[in-house]
Amino acid sequence: MLFVFLPAWIFCAQVTVVRVDKDEIYFDTSELQTPVKKGDTFKVILSTEKLVNPKTQKELGEVNNYSQQGIITEVKELFAVGKLQDTSAVKTGMEAVFEKATAHAQETLVTPAEQPISASQPKQIYDPIDKTIISLSSGPITAPDADNLILLSEDDVSVWERTADHKLNLLLTYNLPKAKTPVTISAVPVKDKNDLAQIFVSVYDENKKTLSTLVLENQQGQLTLVATLPYFTKELGCGTDKKAWAQRPFIMADKPGNARELIFKNGKYTLGTTDFDSKHNWLMGLNYAPIENKDASNLIYTYAGGPIRMILNNGKRAESKAVFAASPMRVQHKQNILKFYPSLQVINKDGQTQIVAVENTAKLGLLSTTFGQYKNAVLHWLTYEKGRLQLKQETELAGVVYDTACSNDFILAAEVLPDGTSSIVEISK
Repeated sequence: MLFVFLPAWIFCAQVTVVRVDKDEIYFDTSELQTPVKKGDTFKVILSTEKLVNPKTQKELGEVNNYSQQGIITEVKELFAVGKLQDTSAVKTGMEAVFEKATAHAQETLVTPAEQPISASQPKQIYDPIDKTIISLSSGPITAPDADNLILLSEDDVSVWERTADHKLNLLLTYNLPKAKTPVTISAVPVKDKNDLAQIFVSVYDENKKTLSTLVLENQQGQLTLVATLPYFTKELGCGTDKKAWAQRPFIMADKPGNARELIFKNGKYTLGTTDFDSKHNWLMGLNYAPIENKDASNLIYTYAGGPIRMILNNGKRAESKAVFAASPMRVQHKQNILKFYPSLQVINKDGQTQIVAVENTAKLGLLSTTFGQYKNAVLHWLTYEKGRLQLKQETELAGVVYDTACSNDFILAAEVLPDGTSSIVEISK
């Protein structure tokens, strides 16, 4: 077995092992954007470990344990077959990576002639916080009329206020249980639209192998855990118009079911009766909005491999040329990796609906499966025109971005800088 850092190779998108037969491995290639060819090489990810500095306990990224190199011998429409000398450690459900030549990867790049880009939106950057922020939201946590920032790090939830000199002042914190890996955070006043918002933290329990949501409330100046829900929860929408949506995890293999609005009724949290058809996509990296026209109800989502897709009224799909969400958040569930992409924000501006998506730029210029191998993020503002999602403008940030949020006036992002600190950025809508 080979134990290496991912940057030692240059790979295309991951694929799933669906069958192992002696020295042959079958891969699901149905969602790859770049065709697989005979003679391409691959390695199977046998396990993944976190690399930690033993002195400081700082997490430096992930190290993958790979199989030896195999070769693709047969290519079909939806799957490919490869040969590997020793398949004893390979199981169905594992992920594999195919070798990807630099020239091949550049085929997906968009030239300025294809996508004219206008100037970026004005933005406000706050002083760095000594945390790696993986998700954020905004809402009334300390008072009904407050516009607090709510931040999720790997260790805690924190509530902040903006000061007159464009700094952030820490107000409340809540330490997360050690066995729970945080994925995303939302803040919505589910109990009473005119009262304080509840904070919903979607987490993965490494011991129970389940996804759930921790519900926090500000009770007498302290963040208190008031409920644990058996759902994956994410806010969609902007500011006072946003709602909390929930999915029952793992309805189909390791994929979620449809979403329903999270409501508070008869003294407990429950789900509404209307389904939100997510097409078995997680609520991270998708949205629903009237994009095609004012009467449409279009699903927009980050498709495997990176492009943003939209389902049209006639059932067909519009797709962006650019590649987004190059480094989705991931958690290991059994032998599979669950991918959670940065949120897609949908806003209306000058009578036109825009989608705001995250692209994290790789240090090597190619896609990677390790978040630490990205140097900075670019927010892309897209519109639907002439049957395609067109890139209109870009907002470049100094660090990488795990997730975004949307307030009444701003698109919010936390840029994670190379030293592990984060700066909160407000980009005018």
